[in-house]
Amino acid sequence: MPNSLDRISINPKICHGQPCVRGTRIMVWLVVEYLARGDSIEAVLEAYPSLTREDVQACLVFAAEMTKERILPIEVTY
Repeated sequence: MPNSLDRISINPKICHGQPCVRGTRIMVWLVVEYLARGDSIEAVLEAYPSLTREDVQACLVFAAEMTKERILPIEVTY
C-alpha cells in the first residue's frame, strides 16, 4: 500500500512552497480548513473535482504529522 504522504508535494516553484496535493495547486491547508469548518469530504470533492478521497485523507495525514511533538536528538559536546 503506497504511503499517503506520497500524494503531497512541496515545491518552492508551486504555491510558494506550500504543501499541495501532488499534481495540483490545491494546498493542504485549504482542504483541512474545509473539513475544520464542518464541510464533508463530499463537499470538498465537489468543490475540487480533481481531488480524490485518498487525496483528502492524505491532507489529514499530513496535517496530523505536522502537529506531532518531535524530540530531536542533539549531540552534546564538552
